[in-house]
Amino acid sequence: MALISHETLQPIVSQYGYWGVGLIVGLESMGIPLPGETVLVLAAVYAAANNDLTITGVVLAATLGSIIGDNIGYLIGRKYGYPLLLKHGKKINMSEDRIKLGQYLFMNYGGKIVFVGRFIALLRILAAFLAGVNRMPWWTFLIANASGAILWASVFGFGGYAFGQALFQMHSKWAPVLLGVAIAGFFGIGYLLHRYEKTLVVKAREALPGPLESYRRGG
Repeated sequence: MALISHETLQPIVSQYGYWGVGLIVGLESMGIPLPGETVLVLAAVYAAANNDLTITGVVLAATLGSIIGDNIGYLIGRKYGYPLLLKHGKKINMSEDRIKLGQYLFMNYGGKIVFVGRFIALLRILAAFLAGVNRMPWWTFLIANASGAILWASVFGFGGYAFGQALFQMHSKWAPVLLGVAIAGFFGIGYLLHRYEKTLVVKAREALPGPLESYRRGG
């Protein structure tokens, strides 16, 4: 569950602009469950309707926030490791199953998870931390992280901007229909990802049986 509701995001974007986008994306990348992707798309749509923000600035803010936040998360994971996550994970909706899932995916896919994880909510929060825990070489992490951040911010930023332009240029009677279809698609994708996460959790339990503390001592 995100710590900031979607209703709170609009005033953050309108009042703090690029700084608000970069901060929320950066904190999410550090491991705090905030709606980074949502604020990026919202800011992109806002840029399409308002001259206060440019889409280039929004994408740049999200990219920099992502890279900086992920590097801080990497350093935290490298220095403090699993004890920190095991002790406080439940406070940020990181159950043992979710921690095992992140560890399982990282063990099997390594640097690919850092890159692809930028597009998946759970991995967007955990990937950098796990890269640090597993002592992934920093240069390898940085290249995968920066590449993923640039692609992610560009896809959702420019995609949201194009959607916003189309929405505002359409006849008023069709705009709510398009918006409704987009919202339905967003929640539909979220539902499918949640179902797939449950399947992967089962595989992670089988691969990492027992408590994570025992696994880390044994590994």
